[in-house]
Amino acid sequence: MVTVERFTPASPAAVWAVLADGWAYANWVVGTSSIRDVDPGWPEEGARIHHSVGAWPLTIDDTTHSQKCEPGRLLKLRARGWPLGEADVEVELVPDAAGTRIVMREDAAQGPGRFVPAPIRWASIVPRNKESLRRLARLAENRGAYS
Repeated sequence: MVTVERFTPASPAAVWAVLADGWAYANWVVGTSSIRDVDPGWPEEGARIHHSVGAWPLTIDDTTHSQKCEPGRLLKLRARGWPLGEADVEVELVPDAAGTRIVMREDAAQGPGRFVPAPIRWASIVPRNKESLRRLARLAENRGAYS
């Protein structure tokens, strides 16, 4: 898996509040264009976010589901984006005296993306995830005085 990190002065609780809000997913995940539905209980294990990927009119409806949830600390996801495939994504929150270090790990899990050589695959994942973490941090920071 490829790893990207970002520090935010927002508290782990503020960052987790964004992660736990399935309707906010499209606001921080690069490539997600809209949310169609969020299962009750999100982000509990097994719950799904029903999203669309791409730009209208060329959108694909798919889902992301929670594989592991440790509230305030860790969220493991399986993000689907067929026909490209599926990716395993981990978002870990590491408390810091001045805020939170957000650690995001991702790699292809199933589908055609697995056959792209890792260095090439990771070269496309890193910039996208850096931007996703920038958005996630800003959302958390703006939820109210770093909570």
